[in-house]
Amino acid sequence: MYSFDYLDQLESEAIHILREVAGQFERPALLFSGGKDSITLVRLAEKAFRPGKFPFPLVHIDTGHNFPEAIDFRDQLVQRLGEKLIVGSVEETINEKKLTEPKGKFASRNALQTYTLLEVIEKYGFDACIGGARRDEEKARAKERIFSVRNEFGQWEPKLQRPELWNIYNGRISKGENVRVFPISNWTELDVWNYIRREKIELPSIYFSHERNCISFQDQWVAVSPFVTIDEDDHIEKRRVRYRTVGDMTCTAAVESNASTIDEIINEIIATKTSERGETRIDDKVSEAAMEDRKKNGYF
Repeated sequence: MYSFDYLDQLESEAIHILREVAGQFERPALLFSGGKDSITLVRLAEKAFRPGKFPFPLVHIDTGHNFPEAIDFRDQLVQRLGEKLIVGSVEETINEKKLTEPKGKFASRNALQTYTLLEVIEKYGFDACIGGARRDEEKARAKERIFSVRNEFGQWEPKLQRPELWNIYNGRISKGENVRVFPISNWTELDVWNYIRREKIELPSIYFSHERNCISFQDQWVAVSPFVTIDEDDHIEKRRVRYRTVGDMTCTAAVESNASTIDEIINEIIATKTSERGETRIDDKVSEAAMEDRKKNGYF
């Protein structure tokens, strides 16, 4: 007899949400970063809509500071899926709008992604953007509903969240507004990894232990790259590391790890007391409300 476990329940809820998006919105999109959460969303979309095509394209907001492994994986996955990929270039937005890039040792373009994302939403008329955010990642994300409305300027107001009772999701919006949708909002990092193990989902190699040249910064290991300023007093060391989350090379730190299999990674996560963003995202440590401030201005 088939046993309906908690992963089945999470999967069923996520598939229901994806189908609600397809039913309620005219021009949805799935925001894809090449990270484990958006890759999990792709698997869920396959279960929700195959053997048909996805009712939405994949959209990647490319800062130009990505890990090469994540970009290579993105392209291979899209080719296998046979789905449409739309790439919004932050580099092009900077040049066209003559934006001022951040300066400093870790000059992240994360805040500038907002301009490109809003441009892509306007250009293609997207009324819903599906993303892989989870409530356990960061406290600002925990304030969001599964259907999270953005106003005509792409801004988010945490005090104006809609109730979501009995799994009923309200997608009614006014002209110019759009909704950010989070189908795995009720999942944890551990849930995602358990699902990846069960479904045998392939991931970029940087999620697994490997050797990489790094510098130490605030008790974190940051990869040496063309996008990070190496100072005279920086000591470059080869370390065995892996990544818990995939962001830009300018703002994502690695963790020391020998975990080279999914089972070993799951055991590490069970033992840790720090969230993945709390441990590895430099940009979230700028201030207590760094993520919330970015979200209010239109960041995903």
